[in-house]
Amino acid sequence: MSRQRFFITGTDTDVGKTICTAALLHKAKLAAKTTLGLKPLAAGCEVTDAGLRNADALALIAQSTESLPYEQVNPVALQEAIAPHIAAERLNKPLSAARLVGYLRGVLMINRAEFICIEGAGGWRVPLNPKETLAEVAKDLNLPVILVVGMKLGCINHALLTAEAIQRDGLNVVGWIANQLTPDMEAYQENIDSLKKLIRVPCLGEVPHLAEPSVEEVAQYLTLPG
Repeated sequence: MSRQRFFITGTDTDVGKTICTAALLHKAKLAAKTTLGLKPLAAGCEVTDAGLRNADALALIAQSTESLPYEQVNPVALQEAIAPHIAAERLNKPLSAARLVGYLRGVLMINRAEFICIEGAGGWRVPLNPKETLAEVAKDLNLPVILVVGMKLGCINHALLTAEAIQRDGLNVVGWIANQLTPDMEAYQENIDSLKKLIRVPCLGEVPHLAEPSVEEVAQYLTLPG
């Protein structure tokens, strides 16, 4: 049984990482693959009777064929919707790459899902502490990366800088997704054409601006990485 594991990052926060990750998991389910979505670090969680819960993590759980306790999908849940390292510092619970990698290795060692997506938080260089960023987690796990590009003014610069940072860290960008954030981006097609020339890995899909996007609808615009 072949297994695929990917780290999903974005050019910024709020560029559509979660719905694109969930849509990839949904697409894999339709291809009869067993799936698992993981969100190791999440800031912006609601207080529930069961504990802190994050909407992004729940969206991934909904598209996972493998059933895990919530705490294994999202081991570090922070209530405040701010930069994770700041939220953790306010609780006097500093973050570390080793801790997150430990949680993930524990799940990956015992779970045999064929298609696994690990969604990051924010962009590639989100700090964990004064010395580490979330990129260290992807590096330690040696995961191929899928980049979600929020299509807006400035996206070419953001996408190229992120792709270069990933490659400088020794990892491979194996695909990217264009997610149109507004309905009327000027020179949209020219931006897409430029990105396809400059990011020399497959574009896994162009998601148009959708007023109320569903996972199933977004999945229709994506292809699975090879």
